[in-house]
Amino acid sequence: MLSRQDGFTLIELVMVIVILGVMAAVAIPRFYNLSPEAKQSAVDGIAGALGSASAINYAVRSQKATNGSAIADCDDVPLALEGGINTTVYEIVPAAIANGTTATCTVRRKDDTSIAQNFVGHGIS
Repeated sequence: MLSRQDGFTLIELVMVIVILGVMAAVAIPRFYNLSPEAKQSAVDGIAGALGSASAINYAVRSQKATNGSAIADCDDVPLALEGGINTTVYEIVPAAIANGTTATCTVRRKDDTSIAQNFVGHGIS
């Protein structure tokens, strides 16, 4: 009587190792260098927060002049954001904002100024 053997053959095991190797060779470079995308996403998030903080500050200060912060320049917008921004990593390009108007402001990384994003600043005295 012949006995039936269970398990994988050597060729099947080798093929699985080859397939895993090919998948790793394709996937690792993609995940290895995600730093630029992560840095851009961080700047995008900060720009969104600054734009929202500026709009909320404008609404609050319009109701009562002692609330919120006076914004006359793009550099002033972080005053409206709880905790501000990390000025060792990020900077805001200075630009005047007249009272009652808006301006396009830019936040960018100090170490790579090509990583930047715009937001709307609302001027209010």
